[in-house]
Amino acid sequence: MNHYEKDVQCKRNDAIDSGVAFVVSFGFFAFIFIIASLVDVFGSM
Repeated sequence: MNHYEKDVQCKRNDAIDSGVAFVVSFGFFAFIFIIASLVDVFGSM
């Protein structure tokens, strides 16, 4: 057996970390899209 598997540093679930990373990255790109849309709308006035 691999000795790294016996001495795990972090016992948190990787699925939770992946979900948080997905939500944060999705929120960031949604924020960029909203800002660009507002610039487009107010720029055409």
